[in-house]
Amino acid sequence: MTPNFFKYLSSPTLARTGLLTLLSLSLLSCANYSTPVSSQPSPASPLSSEQKPIVINMVAINDFHGHIEKEQFNLTRAGIATPQTVTGGGIEVLGAYLQAWRQQDKDLLFVGGGDLIGASPGISSLFADEPTLEALGRMGLRVSALGNHEFDQGVQELRRQMQGGCDSPRPDKACKFNGEFSGAKFKYIAANVLDKASGNPYFAAYHIEHVKGVKIGFIGAVLRDTPMMVARENVKELRFIDEAEAINQAIPALKAQGVSVFIVLIHEGGTTTEAFDQPACTQLKGPIVNIVKRLDPAIKLIVSGHSHTGFTCQVEGRLVTQAQMYGHLLTRFRLTIDPIHHQVQEISAVNLPMTPSTEPIPQEMTGLIERARELSHAIITQPIARLAVATLSRKMNDAGESPLGNVVADAQLEAVKSLGAEIALMNNKGIRGNLETVGGNMSTYGQTSSVLPFGNTLVLMSFTGAQLRTLLEEQMWVDEESPDGRNVLQVSEGLTYTWDKQRPIGQRVLPETLKLNGVAIDNARTYRIVANNFIAGGGDRIPTFLKATDVIDTGIKDLDVFIHYVKVREAAGTPVGSLQAAGRVKRIN
Repeated sequence: MTPNFFKYLSSPTLARTGLLTLLSLSLLSCANYSTPVSSQPSPASPLSSEQKPIVINMVAINDFHGHIEKEQFNLTRAGIATPQTVTGGGIEVLGAYLQAWRQQDKDLLFVGGGDLIGASPGISSLFADEPTLEALGRMGLRVSALGNHEFDQGVQELRRQMQGGCDSPRPDKACKFNGEFSGAKFKYIAANVLDKASGNPYFAAYHIEHVKGVKIGFIGAVLRDTPMMVARENVKELRFIDEAEAINQAIPALKAQGVSVFIVLIHEGGTTTEAFDQPACTQLKGPIVNIVKRLDPAIKLIVSGHSHTGFTCQVEGRLVTQAQMYGHLLTRFRLTIDPIHHQVQEISAVNLPMTPSTEPIPQEMTGLIERARELSHAIITQPIARLAVATLSRKMNDAGESPLGNVVADAQLEAVKSLGAEIALMNNKGIRGNLETVGGNMSTYGQTSSVLPFGNTLVLMSFTGAQLRTLLEEQMWVDEESPDGRNVLQVSEGLTYTWDKQRPIGQRVLPETLKLNGVAIDNARTYRIVANNFIAGGGDRIPTFLKATDVIDTGIKDLDVFIHYVKVREAAGTPVGSLQAAGRVKRIN
């Protein structure tokens, strides 16, 4: 580690913010913290003693999901077994840190790893995430990969969010924050998204930044499985290709423009058992690892997203990072560049918790969050209904069932029973948060809308009993991602079964246990099932949904159904909610 970096760490600003202690802990072992790379100046042209390396400072965020307010979250630091509960994040805190760091280096780059919007709290989602996009632009975000959630509302809406305007499929939300919208002030990039009709790239593949005389090429990508993560209708005109191949194809064009420093921003990730602040972690697993191994050797740094995990890891000599989610962390980078050849000599990175500092908060961030609170207050605080519990939890038990999942599935079944529905199936990943309450267990619109933020519609379809069995087996397929059953569908009252994780994939549901209202499912009989349009289109990797017959999209919104159901139950004197799941799905341990 260079002496200049330690001088930088000793700056008054860092001392005031408390970051000196955090970074010093991370630097106890310089060998672990620093990430040497192979690109070095040619021996034929050594640096003179007067020439100093060029230092590029950069900060990355990923999976912000419109969390513009401070919130509580847990941190487990390296070497400390007990998690710490802190309050932080939000645009005021992030803005204060970024402002302080830019006082040290006005050329600081701020970049993103995707999912900056979508699945957002009501304070942002009520306004089509325009408050979030405006805040990120004001904080100086320069470029971000597209994430799967950027596609939640379809390509037309994504284009509007990128370019501005009020022509939106969500007229009740678009341009309701400021009366107009000029679009994101940063670039979204994705090299691996093609137009199906022409085969040409649909979005910009890369973005070039000129910093301190160095051309830095950022290449973007979104996970290839995006069509399984969003409603199929929203991406029907797009084709998503292999991430590594698309990224590598961008290198020659960048080199032709004089770029010598290449950074990948990719919305795909992995997981590790190591702490978010573990220097040079080595236990990274997941899709990102195989992608990194196939990247062009010129790429030394990969900023990832999607898996909501904090890490700074080494994969075959490259640095791969992720800053958890919701603005709880930011990743700080220091790139040391050879001043003659503009080759990367060294890269270092650290994940920093975004807890409040003593640095001044930018007034524009305070003004923006206050306006968002004011405009959303009446809607967010609108009472919906009393629940039987203070918190209706989405946390699944060992079998993959949650108390909130029970209620969501029951609400969807109740809404379309009159149309012949017998079973409701709900993907747990579509339930984005617990249903919290205020005084007297009263739920509000803000909390309720955060549970189901996508605006999905209910789709009626028919399956044979045999197809239903296959469908329930398919939810167990994604073992690496869901080793404990986290892909298990939430089922409505009346459907019951038991599964055994020790059995081979495809044979985990015990045949004799699959019943509807106590009667064994008949393989030959046809059952009418309701699910949201996301999984009805094959989302969450359950392909049998695509084999349904007599498919009808009712156009009924899942959130409307949920709100109506909890209101009716309260009025009937049987408010919804339980501390435990109903036991419809059982698992043999």
